[in-house]
Amino acid sequence: MTSVQEFEKTLDQSDKSVASFEDRSPLRRIQHFLHSTPAAVPAIVLIVSVIVFGVLKGERFFTAGTLTLILQQIAVVGILGAAQTLVILTAGIDLSIGVIMVLSAVAMGNCAVTYGMPAPLAVLVGFIVAGVCGLINGFLVARLKLPPFIVTLGTWSIFAAANYIYSANETIRRADIEASAPFLGIFGYSLKLGSAVFTLGVIMMVVLVLVLWYALNHTAWGRHLYAVGDDPEAAKLSGIRTDRVLLGTYALAGLIAGLAAWVSIGRNGSISPSWAVTDYNLQAITAAVIGGISLFGGRGSILGTLFGALIVGVVSMGLNMLGADPQWKVGLTGVLIISAVAVDQWIRKVAG
Repeated sequence: MTSVQEFEKTLDQSDKSVASFEDRSPLRRIQHFLHSTPAAVPAIVLIVSVIVFGVLKGERFFTAGTLTLILQQIAVVGILGAAQTLVILTAGIDLSIGVIMVLSAVAMGNCAVTYGMPAPLAVLVGFIVAGVCGLINGFLVARLKLPPFIVTLGTWSIFAAANYIYSANETIRRADIEASAPFLGIFGYSLKLGSAVFTLGVIMMVVLVLVLWYALNHTAWGRHLYAVGDDPEAAKLSGIRTDRVLLGTYALAGLIAGLAAWVSIGRNGSISPSWAVTDYNLQAITAAVIGGISLFGGRGSILGTLFGALIVGVVSMGLNMLGADPQWKVGLTGVLIISAVAVDQWIRKVAG
């Protein structure tokens, strides 16, 4: 009995520290920081871009008018990017989001101008059209288990055809909108603070991103959405209705596309079915990817998407002011996309 007690005393006096094999190198710490702060990389790239073009163009670039003009130019893409972000976070993608926006805008315009509906009711119809399109995508992905890429590639064609057939490819002019339904262009109104000009569309984009950021980070819905994107099987085993999350996400993305439609009317003044050929889908995906949203799902911050849209806007404005060939913007955007995916792969090694 005495020997046992002496043995226990010896154990009590022994070193209880546990061997640690964690890599605490500076590079590893940076990797961990970027993994826990997804919006950091696009924020740094945005700051560097502003500084570079500011140095090259001086005071002309740093004027309040120029910087707020960039915000006006990215308002529609920023809103569409927010919708695309929600879908990508579930490890999906929506190639039809831009066409849904155009179809919604055409519905709003025709209801208000052609059919004489009250403008608020016409806007509601546009939102319903966009929401139904999102629900169709969500049903095919969540219920029928079809690949999101194939589904939205197919619905892109269907919605684009519906857009052209319904509208007869006729543009609704600014003068008609201003005469019959000025409410449709409300997001084109601006507020001036000195030389800075903020349109209501810009303000709506910022409000939307902040609301979605809060919902994604501080609500059960947001946690479920991230969980479904990270590992759908584990999410299902933990009691999350993954099909409902997916259905709701695509429907919400459609509604946000409807909001983008309303903002685009204010931005452009007129409504043209030919907007469907504009690369809104690519621009929204570009903003999300450059903003650090992982195409594999489950990682990223919607603030990063806003930064991603701003990066493209700053690069575009800077190159225009430098008088560069427009193709440089296309090329630099491609470089940024590839770089963003490469950085995401490197950061994901931490989780692995």
